[in-house]
Amino acid sequence: MNLVVQGPTLTAAQVEDLSRLIGRPAEQISRTASRFRGARKNAAIASYCEKNSIDHAFVPAGRRFADLKLLAMDMDSTLITIECIDELGALAGKKAEVAAVTAQAMRGEIDYPESLRRRVAAIAGLSESSLLEVYEERLRLTPGAEALLAKCKQHRVQVLLVSGGFTFFTERLKARLGLDHTISNVLEVKGGKLTGALIGDIVDADAKAGKFLEVMGSLGAKKDETVAIGDGANDLKMMAQAGLSVAFRAKPVVRAQADCALNWSGLDAVVNLFE
Repeated sequence: MNLVVQGPTLTAAQVEDLSRLIGRPAEQISRTASRFRGARKNAAIASYCEKNSIDHAFVPAGRRFADLKLLAMDMDSTLITIECIDELGALAGKKAEVAAVTAQAMRGEIDYPESLRRRVAAIAGLSESSLLEVYEERLRLTPGAEALLAKCKQHRVQVLLVSGGFTFFTERLKARLGLDHTISNVLEVKGGKLTGALIGDIVDADAKAGKFLEVMGSLGAKKDETVAIGDGANDLKMMAQAGLSVAFRAKPVVRAQADCALNWSGLDAVVNLFE
């Protein structure tokens, strides 16, 4: 196995400390990332990295980013820094109420479809223009997102954006960023206002996993030619289908089940997990 360590504050001295702990020399990947080949897991490595805000991941040797065919990621709090439904809740004067339900759903404490219905109902009556206000004034890409997507384009890795959020946002991001596939929920609008309901089936954990497998099949991709990135409990079924699952600044339940976690690095750190 390879051990990859990275983080925005990683120093040469910390890499030297880890080299002594591991008993292996480091290969520098970038200014903020290094690789140790043939490393073995031990508690001291995890403890040191946690204490020093360093992301660490044990990954199979020999896997190349250029060999990937599909990279899937969640939208809210993964590709982008916000939860769109929470920001809509803020415009409706109900951010605390909506955000509390979002947090419960992401931790896996309540059923996702039910949580979404409750949150969407809470923003009933909001003007349709509020969606554009959130997109233009509040939505920001996560640091490293554009670099990761550029690498995908360079190596012709198709990108699937999955979201329990809304098509208003996923379709705009698809056009803006040149994404290949999306799946998300449709908000019902009547008379220029949100009705508090959704149109069609809810995109939940099963739907995310199903779309991932559908695209994977259409590409003829093997499992080890895929990556899935997510932060919430409703991403876990999709992540379980991937050759490498990455918990990105994720809830504990997700970090516990993913192959590796990125808690401090940007999305471009995913590239460093490969050779």
